[in-house]
Amino acid sequence: MPTYAEAHRRSLHEREAFWTEKAALIDWNTPFESVLDYDRPPFARWFVGGRTNLCHNAVDRHLAARGDQAALIFISTETGAHQTYSYRELADEVNRFAAILKAQGVGRGDRVLIYMPMISEAVFAMLATVRIGAIHSVVFGGFAAASLATRIDDARPKVMITADAGMRGGKTVPYKHLVDEALRLARHPPGKVIIVDRKLDPAMTRVAGRDLDYARLAAEHEGAKVPCVWLEASEPSYILYTSGTTGNPKGVQRDTGGYAVALAASMRDIFCVAPGETMFTTSDIGWVVGHSYIVYAPLINGSTTILYEGLPIRPDPGIWWQIVAEHKVRTMFSSPTAIRVLKKQDPAYMKKFDLASLRYLFLAGEPLDEPTARWASDSLGVPIVDHYWQTESGWPILSAQPGIEDTPRKFGSPSFPVVGYDVRLLHEMTGEEVGTGEKGVLAIVPPLPPGCMTTVWGDDERFVKTYFSTIPGRQVYSTFDWATRDADGYYFVLGRTDDVINVAGHRLGTREIEEAVQAHAGIAEVAVVGVADPLKGQIPVAFAVVKDPARVASAEGAAKMRREVMDTVDRELGAIGRPGAVHFVSLLPKTRSGKLLRRSIQALAEGRDPGDLTTIEDPSALEQIRQALAGK
Repeated sequence: MPTYAEAHRRSLHEREAFWTEKAALIDWNTPFESVLDYDRPPFARWFVGGRTNLCHNAVDRHLAARGDQAALIFISTETGAHQTYSYRELADEVNRFAAILKAQGVGRGDRVLIYMPMISEAVFAMLATVRIGAIHSVVFGGFAAASLATRIDDARPKVMITADAGMRGGKTVPYKHLVDEALRLARHPPGKVIIVDRKLDPAMTRVAGRDLDYARLAAEHEGAKVPCVWLEASEPSYILYTSGTTGNPKGVQRDTGGYAVALAASMRDIFCVAPGETMFTTSDIGWVVGHSYIVYAPLINGSTTILYEGLPIRPDPGIWWQIVAEHKVRTMFSSPTAIRVLKKQDPAYMKKFDLASLRYLFLAGEPLDEPTARWASDSLGVPIVDHYWQTESGWPILSAQPGIEDTPRKFGSPSFPVVGYDVRLLHEMTGEEVGTGEKGVLAIVPPLPPGCMTTVWGDDERFVKTYFSTIPGRQVYSTFDWATRDADGYYFVLGRTDDVINVAGHRLGTREIEEAVQAHAGIAEVAVVGVADPLKGQIPVAFAVVKDPARVASAEGAAKMRREVMDTVDRELGAIGRPGAVHFVSLLPKTRSGKLLRRSIQALAEGRDPGDLTTIEDPSALEQIRQALAGK
């Protein structure tokens, strides 16, 4: 077995040989002609000429050897549902859904937008879409109609798939009325909407000629067999929208062959899950973790994956560990926020079940603080693996890689660069590499490895400008995160360099939230900053200038206005973007050239020094921020 250092060196300096070996982990209908085409930096094409299919690798190729093995276990503590699908049963469901999509005219390169709760049909829909060579765009069910409409207009799907409702914390969360409103707002709405009716929302209405019932269509296509469409490795598999520093979300475009290879390799090298073993990832399919490590990676690996609808504390705080024990989970993947929630519960729940099967708990999504990591490790008696990655990367950038070498881990650090990533820490102004212990921008020297985003959907220029043009004098990929590296080579991620905030592992652009706040007719101007929070990592805090100051002159008036602003954000963006607090001021701190002093506002909100204020236009604006934070 090679050491980690040797494997990482080979992945960068013997790229062709290294990635050819990894490519053998998946099936190819047509062998690739070359490993990498990097003739047009920073655009990389991996496994050029090779033809493959994500659904074939996730489902079909396992039928002969493990057709009766569990592939997907669906558990809902909200509805009490508990269903296991073998690989053969999963194949039947996916084929049927593929036939449904084809009957609606969906073909190679068409987009299918999926706006669904955590139910089995969402997984069927994703796999069916890539089976027929179409491109899925899964939108997190927590987004409101206006946010959904912007994603519809960017992706221009031919068909949309949704459900009547989801459930969270015992309460029904209706989806269909949001879909109706989004389609009313959208300039390019799809022609058909397929609805999985869970019978949770009796008030759901249907639009004749547009809305189709999934159960009826499924009955019509019972037993259908739909062949896989073999795609060239660089053809897109999906679009997943991520927040940016502008209000318009970016569609991260993922390829097919490189993604399949990266995921297959990561299951062995990083997550240490063997075919036939079970992985439990607690994310949502609307996020990249759900795409990669609920759906595609475990199935490509021939493992069993668990899809969970529910909270970590219902019906009690032992539910996740009960699932681990009952299904002999090998590797679990969750977020620091979720563990911090469990940390507040009775510790007896962590000891109640036999967790002998669990060999690793991986945590990612936001920086993992040392006390939380140590508490989880001590409470579970299981190694904690902190790792770091992004929607854009699709799989880990920094992580211990125990499948290659079980290196010692340090609490608070996601360890080392993953094979394939040429990671550097660079000075934001000079582009020079920083020294040991010095803060720098976490950057990657291209070409990006297989599995990473290939471009921004429909906008190559934005891809280059956003990700490869921010470090002076160097065309390197910026993660927009600060980090340091210690004398032993361990990395420590410190937080964002831009105006994107990380709320419980979900990235939100402050600009998006500001636009949602300003949708309230009474708001003239607003600044939103991310403020450190011990539970969620960060929370958005808004400072708003109202058009009519008399409306917030009294405590009652200010409270009423605050509720209206919150409701507006819920309606425009979704509850996920709701500010933790809204403060009213008469002016915002800006430079004399009109630039908002966000860093200074954030520093005051976190009780830090606001920094250099020599360019501020009106110092009284910062004093207002201080007064508002003090509740005066």
